[in-house]
Amino acid sequence: MKKLNLLTVLIMFAFASVSFGQTISGSAHDFSSETWNATGEICVTCHTPHNADASVTDAPLWNHEVTGASFTPYTSSTLDATVGQPNGSSKLCLSCHDGTVAVDNFGGKTNGTEIISGDDLIGTDLSNDHPVSFTYDAALAGTDNGLNDPTSTNSGLGGTIDGDMLFSGQLQCASCHDVHNGSGVAKLLVINNSGSNLCLTCHNK
Repeated sequence: MKKLNLLTVLIMFAFASVSFGQTISGSAHDFSSETWNATGEICVTCHTPHNADASVTDAPLWNHEVTGASFTPYTSSTLDATVGQPNGSSKLCLSCHDGTVAVDNFGGKTNGTEIISGDDLIGTDLSNDHPVSFTYDAALAGTDNGLNDPTSTNSGLGGTIDGDMLFSGQLQCASCHDVHNGSGVAKLLVINNSGSNLCLTCHNK
């Protein structure tokens, strides 16, 4: 048991040093001073070293209620990808941003009252938002003709789109947004979008 606890702590510290230990403090995801977060901690709203949700495998030591909403996915006659219900890390993002789960529903709490509003509220109708949770590969790029090949195109982050921005070959919210603000770019973007730079990483038109 002691070895297991030590391993959990080491994982948390390693994750912190790589991601949110750098710049999440003071960012849009720093909830440490919110009245609904009595712990005063930054990480606890999403992560915990003890009693984490073992069913969540897309983020370490998950501590927040996961949405059970049914979403209306993006659809378009010009979209060649198949887009279904959000999955992976995108579903975790929507567990606050869909407006059906309270932000303060963490640590086993399910009766929170702090619901996202304004520009941060995406809702359950994703038909007018950028599609997520779809496979973005060389085959899609070849069919679409408006997308760069993710296996060979530079991401601007040191490698390819596939290696740096996709999750198991899928485009997710975190492909464009760094929830831990590791890049320090406005709106939690992974890279600056000046001149549509981020958009043009994947889109070639």
